[in-house]
Amino acid sequence: MTRSPEARTPGNKSQQLVEGEFLFTEEDFRRISAMLHADAGIAIPETKATLVCSRLAKRLRALGLRSFRDYCSLLAENKGGTERQTMMAALTTNVTRFFREPHHFDHLAAYLPPLLDAAKKGGRVRIWSAGCSNGQEPYSIALTILALMPDAADHDVRVLATDIDPNMVAEGRAGVYRQDAVAPIPDNVRKRFMSSSDGGRSWSVSDSMRALVSFRELNLIADWPMKGQFDAIFCRNTVIYFEEDTQSRVWSRFEPLLKPGGRLYIGHSERLTGPAVSRFANDGLTTYKKLEGGRA
Repeated sequence: MTRSPEARTPGNKSQQLVEGEFLFTEEDFRRISAMLHADAGIAIPETKATLVCSRLAKRLRALGLRSFRDYCSLLAENKGGTERQTMMAALTTNVTRFFREPHHFDHLAAYLPPLLDAAKKGGRVRIWSAGCSNGQEPYSIALTILALMPDAADHDVRVLATDIDPNMVAEGRAGVYRQDAVAPIPDNVRKRFMSSSDGGRSWSVSDSMRALVSFRELNLIADWPMKGQFDAIFCRNTVIYFEEDTQSRVWSRFEPLLKPGGRLYIGHSERLTGPAVSRFANDGLTTYKKLEGGRA
C-alpha cells in the first residue's frame, strides 16, 4: 500500500497506527474510542488499536469506504443510528455460557425457595440479568427457577434480560443454541426443558423457559425505565469495561432497584466500588446482599 507523505510524518496524527489495508491513524482511533465511550461507557486503550482496526476494516469493506477517516465521518453523522450500534457490537466481546461461574447459581438456588413459596401465595419475584449477551445467563436463571418450581411461569415470577447489543437481544429471544453451547446444562435438565433439532446439533428453549424471560435493549449508562424493585440482579463481567467512576455510578444505581436483602451477583474480576460499598454486605464469592437499612 502506498502512503501519502503526510502519513509518513513522525508524530503526525495522520501517521499509520496499525499496518493494514486501510490507513488507520491516531486521530481515527481517538475519534472511534471517544464515540464508543460516549455511547456505551466503554473505555478502550490504544493497546487495542490492532483489534479495533481489524474488526472495523470489515465494516469499511461492506460499506465501500476507502479510509477510516471516511468511516469516522459517517459515524459522526450517524449518532444514535444503526452504524453506531454496528460499530459498538463489532468492538464488544460477548463471552458467555450456560451456568458460567456456577457458584452464583448454587447461591441463587439456596436463596430462591422462600421467594418462590411466597409467589405461590400471590407474591412477586423479579430478577434482572443486566448485560445478558445472547441469553445464556438469563436462561440459566430460568432453569434454576424451574428446577425448584416447574410451574413458575404460572405465577408472578419473571426474569428481565437486557443488553446494549440488539443482535445479542435478538439471539436471546430466538433461544436456539448449538450443542457445544448447551453442554454445561445437565443432561436431565436439558432434556426436560429444551428440545433438540438438526440431529441434536442445536437446542431450543422450552415454552416454560421462554415464558419466564423478557428481553429488552438497554444501555447501562443511559436512562433505565424500570420502576419496581428486584429480588436479585446479575451484572457479571460487564462493568469491567467501564472506567472506575462509571463502574461506581452503575453499582450505586443498582442499589435502589434491589429490595432490602436482595442479592447482587457480579463478575469474578469485579469488585464493588464507590458509595455502593457501604450499602451491601458480602454474601459469598462476588455475591452481595443489600443491607436492610441501605447503609452499614
